Amino acid sequence: MGTRRRRRARAGPPDVRTGRPRTAYGGGLPAGGIRARPGGIRGPPREPSVILGQVAVVVPARNEEDWLPACLTALDAARAHFLDTVPQVLVSVTVVLDRCTDRSLSAAQSVPGISIIAGTFGSVGAARDAGVRFALSRSRSLPERTWVANTDADTLVPRDWLIRHYRLGSEYQLVLGTVRPTATADNAHLLRSWYQAYTPGNGHPHVHGANLGIGGKTYLDLGGFHPLTQNEDVDLVDRAKAKGVQWTASGSIRVTTSSRTEGRVPSGFSTYLRTLT
Repeated sequence: MGTRRRRRARAGPPDVRTGRPRTAYGGGLPAGGIRARPGGIRGPPREPSVILGQVAVVVPARNEEDWLPACLTALDAARAHFLDTVPQVLVSVTVVLDRCTDRSLSAAQSVPGISIIAGTFGSVGAARDAGVRFALSRSRSLPERTWVANTDADTLVPRDWLIRHYRLGSEYQLVLGTVRPTATADNAHLLRSWYQAYTPGNGHPHVHGANLGIGGKTYLDLGGFHPLTQNEDVDLVDRAKAKGVQWTASGSIRVTTSSRTEGRVPSGFSTYLRTLT
């Protein structure tokens, strides 16, 4: 359920370099063919602009006890900053625990004001979809006035992440952000290769479930995330493009995501990072 109460700012997220490496869950590759013309805009913005009443954050997780506290601490800071800046708009955060056998539940409960659903969803696509539909069903605003901001449990969002999503979500039906891997003591070569290959600016060609926003009604009209074990984010974007959804690929919204290279899916983000090592 959304909240207007501003919580006391928490200490910054712990250094993710000390987290025990785990396998990646979800998140799409930089997707060839998902391209916007210069400026990152595909088609004109919606007229008139949508007046959003709620932002719903959805975070799928599978055995992420080490990453969830930092992820949710960062989200809590972003939520507090958003509510201080845009107090008339509600914010909800939903964590979807899929087949977790570790202490992910306790980790998710470490930050107050988080909705938690758990189940055997069987795929990242199904988990994301369950979280989005739950969040929309609990939203105080209609789907057309609710913005869904998707991220991942191994990802840290910046303080202004929700504000940037909110502003672009008032003009577009789909927003594609960018990512950068976490820096560790032993991945300097990977980071150099990453920055040489990655295009982070406006009009970028990437699709990341860890940083993807979509209007609630648009999401429902498209049929949501399909129950795919990989590339569920790319699939949703492809369907949105085919339907003529107005979208932007923005270089101004960036998150920091895990640089681990062991993944559960054959073509996930961690697999792409492994090709750079």
